[in-house]
This record gives sequence, structure tokens and C-alpha cells, in this order.
Amino acid sequence: MDIGRKLGILVFCGVPAIVGGGILWWLTGGDYTIVAIYETILLLLAGGLVCK
Repeated sequence: MDIGRKLGILVFCGVPAIVGGGILWWLTGGDYTIVAIYETILLLLAGGLVCK
């Protein structure tokens, strides 16, 4: 997999991390624990796709 595709995957996963993290924070009333878990799961998925 070339570097352009890897960067594209990271951008594709980064947008849901930012938007989804904000939505989760708002829905849970400002609970950063849930947001951290969500971000960790997305980080692991993105890392798995990039290392593939």
C-alpha cells in the first residue's frame, strides 16, 4: 500500500473521530471517558487498516 492511500485512510478515519467525539461528548453530557474509549477504538481500527 502506498503512502497516499495510507494518508487517505487516516484522514477518512480522522473526520469521524473529531465529529463523532464531539457528538458523543454532547450526548453524554461532557463525559470524556466515553469519548476516550470511542477514540481508542477508532485509533486501533485505523492503525489496523494502515498496517495492513
